[in-house]
Amino acid sequence: MATSTARESIKEDIKTLKEDAVTLKEDVKAGAREEAANLKAKAAEAKAAARDKAEELGHKAREYYATARERSREYYDEAQDRFDDAQRYVVERVQERPLQSTAIALGVGVVIGLLLAGRRS
Repeated sequence: MATSTARESIKEDIKTLKEDAVTLKEDVKAGAREEAANLKAKAAEAKAAARDKAEELGHKAREYYATARERSREYYDEAQDRFDDAQRYVVERVQERPLQSTAIALGVGVVIGLLLAGRRS
């Protein structure tokens, strides 16, 4: 009789263990679903944050480009003015002293010719 009671007790324990295993399995599934939903939500948040940051960086890049373009235009205009001034200066000096200018140009040409001829040797 003691063995039959022990068997019944063991059967009850096994039945309880099976029920606990089923409950644990369901709890793990529910926890995994919940964790997956949390991860999806976090991924969506990260995606939105990355999109916002990319838009912000794109806006800043466009601003920097516009600023650089404006500055380069200013530098170009300033260089153009200086070049025009230098050109006017040279033209005026040549018109004031045509013989002296011709002699200087000839001298510069000879020096450049000698330098180029020296490189070929």
